[in-house]
Amino acid sequence: MAAVVLVLGGARSGKSEVGERRAAELAALTPSGVVTYVATGWAPDGSDPSWQARVAAHQLRRPPTWTTVEAGTELVSCLSSVTDVALVDSLGTWVSGIDGFEADPLALVEVLAERPAPTVLVSDEVGLGVHPETAVGVAFRDALGDVNRAVAAAADEVLLVVAGRVLPLG
Repeated sequence: MAAVVLVLGGARSGKSEVGERRAAELAALTPSGVVTYVATGWAPDGSDPSWQARVAAHQLRRPPTWTTVEAGTELVSCLSSVTDVALVDSLGTWVSGIDGFEADPLALVEVLAERPAPTVLVSDEVGLGVHPETAVGVAFRDALGDVNRAVAAAADEVLLVVAGRVLPLG
């Protein structure tokens, strides 16, 4: 199994930048040096200007040599076809896009174990905040928590990003 790195953090914590740096470091150790950015969320119709601005900021940070694949809810099948270092951003948008938040963490872990190149996955840590007020919020928090735990159990490295600071988790 190639290296698996999970980068966790709250909203605006800097987790995506940490994931990008870690993916670049891992790619530098591979023969191709290539990173494929696997996007799990987007607003294809342009209906959300703030989302479009956030996507544009992420794109500007990435080297032009990186390729982008919009996996959406098809993350597992998409990852199985990526042969270079993969940067998945993020598990939270993947889970939120699936009906009933019924993501399959075991299928994700299986494809991670089969990948020939390292994978860096970015995810929201939603278990440290306020208890959600709605049943939908609770369901999302619980589903993403299950995915994060499964990926963390399979990962070689787990990093928690708080206020831009990186804390390695054992």
